[in-house]
Amino acid sequence: MPFHTSSPSSELKAYVKQYWGLENVMDRGDHHDQRIVPTGLLELTFYFADRPRSMDPKREILDNTLISGQQNRAYDLQVSGTLNMFSITFQPQGAMMFFDLPLVELCDQTIPLKYLDQEWSDRVENDLFDAKGFQARIAIIEKALWKLLMKNHKILDTARINGSIQLINQSRGLIDINMLASRACLSRKQFERTFTACVGISPKRFLRIVRFQHVLLLKQHNMGSSFTELAYQCGYYDQSHMIHDFKALSGLSPREYFSSCDSQSDYFPSDP
Repeated sequence: MPFHTSSPSSELKAYVKQYWGLENVMDRGDHHDQRIVPTGLLELTFYFADRPRSMDPKREILDNTLISGQQNRAYDLQVSGTLNMFSITFQPQGAMMFFDLPLVELCDQTIPLKYLDQEWSDRVENDLFDAKGFQARIAIIEKALWKLLMKNHKILDTARINGSIQLINQSRGLIDINMLASRACLSRKQFERTFTACVGISPKRFLRIVRFQHVLLLKQHNMGSSFTELAYQCGYYDQSHMIHDFKALSGLSPREYFSSCDSQSDYFPSDP
């Protein structure tokens, strides 16, 4: 199952977290179920062969090129046949610079990209389909994203939210919203409104996802950690609080999740 990842160029790293691609051919009649949990990130995905089947009607995959907004809860994909895909994972506040849409409207939604920009979607999809390999697709999408960035360039006060995301990352989600608002020189209501517009989800919900992703990161690096230890290290009131959040975000208890799902964090880099 060839799986590729790559970092963006220096010109786009403020907006794009990474590119990744996957190629897989399953035996006839076989399928694989994959649980997709909230990551705090938006994604733009291109399918070049069979498309997975979503168990969530709001995430139904109706097109080859899809943009997925922030998630509040998990959903399942069923993969079968031939999977050939290429995906752009945006920084939490990155997608707003490319698409003229309030990102909160994408929350818990997956929609065809053509609804936002059909001409750009069709052109890039065709170019990526004809590309020879993962690196060739990166070259194409980097050029296309840069042109889109210039076309849709907005004069936005992004420095405040960029700084807030940095503080959230440094604290692993253990920071008070009032503190974030104060550091951004905004009232709490102003901050919540600005953050939601830029990131596509409220700061309260985003912090909850970041803490959840931090648990996955720590468990990835120390599979022997007890749930009590993880709850303490990640700032939960107690183990019951962590279990409640796990069930809300993944649909599973921590024990169920780590026995059936990959513990790797999609939000944080591999180093804890």
